Amino acid sequence: MPKHNDLEQKALQIIMNTGNDGLSQSELWRRLGASSREGSRIALKLENKGLIRREKELRDGRWTYRLYPKRLPASIDSIADCPCMMCPESPRCSPTGAVTPQNCEKLTDWLLRITGNECKVLGDS
Repeated sequence: MPKHNDLEQKALQIIMNTGNDGLSQSELWRRLGASSREGSRIALKLENKGLIRREKELRDGRWTYRLYPKRLPASIDSIADCPCMMCPESPRCSPTGAVTPQNCEKLTDWLLRITGNECKVLGDS
């Protein structure tokens, strides 16, 4: 019989893999091979630890909970188009080098683009 911590870890992994869609608490129990009581306790423990959030929903005429991860696993997609990845100046780039991240125009433009900020250059109106 698996330990509770093992089931909690497996449950958290299942919930994280659902991403922003989440999954119903009953679906979690089925995937874990656990009873509804055991699955409910695991979901409550994960919520109390701040790892997931539970939202009440009506499904097929019955109230249940949908479970969502509070954090999603990191993805390489988030930095795939970072200019530093293919920059020819990369070997010379460092905080104290001839080329620095602080004064890199390509990096600044990319960061502003992904955050949705507009940049006004000093002196522009």
